[in-house]
Amino acid sequence: MEYTVAKAKWRMMINILTVISMIAIIGFCIYGWRMGLFTDKTKLEAMIHSTGLFGPLLFVIIQIIQVVIPIIPGGVSCAAGVIFFGPWYGLLYNYIGIVIGSMINFFLARQYGQTFVKYFVKEETYEKYVGWLEKGKKFDKFFALAIFFPCAPDDFLCMLAGLTKMTWKKFTTIIVFGKPASIALYSLALVYAGSFIGKLIA
Repeated sequence: MEYTVAKAKWRMMINILTVISMIAIIGFCIYGWRMGLFTDKTKLEAMIHSTGLFGPLLFVIIQIIQVVIPIIPGGVSCAAGVIFFGPWYGLLYNYIGIVIGSMINFFLARQYGQTFVKYFVKEETYEKYVGWLEKGKKFDKFFALAIFFPCAPDDFLCMLAGLTKMTWKKFTTIIVFGKPASIALYSLALVYAGSFIGKLIA
């Protein structure tokens, strides 16, 4: 009973933080549009350069946080990285933040077990994938494929991997080599979709 109440409170807190973060993102988008940051590349570059090292560092930290505590949709933050820092640096900063966050998820799940993992996902999502825990090496192959493709619930699957006997070496290898493709596809697809929609409503 106490666990159920605590989990409900935790989920409510995450939902509230998600709403707040989305309001902040929308507010910044409106501000950026009015200031011409999204229509004038020179202004956007000037804003980024004015932050110095702090800008990229802050973005990487935000990415780590959103992987561990899902208060910002991952697709939104990935697209933001590409928009603000360009395709190559944006991909790099997205990659660093997401890889570190994924490793933290794996570590926390291994350290604190199923009870911890259930705090971060809905019961139906957990039940949908928990059967893979009993499939041994088949889970390793499933996990590698899921990490490579951009539509899988990667953050949760990293936690789920922490509940298996997967070694740190194998997990790190899959994340390091599997993440770049999915991050690039996800980020660039969202950016181009946003650009297309922007042209339609312009």
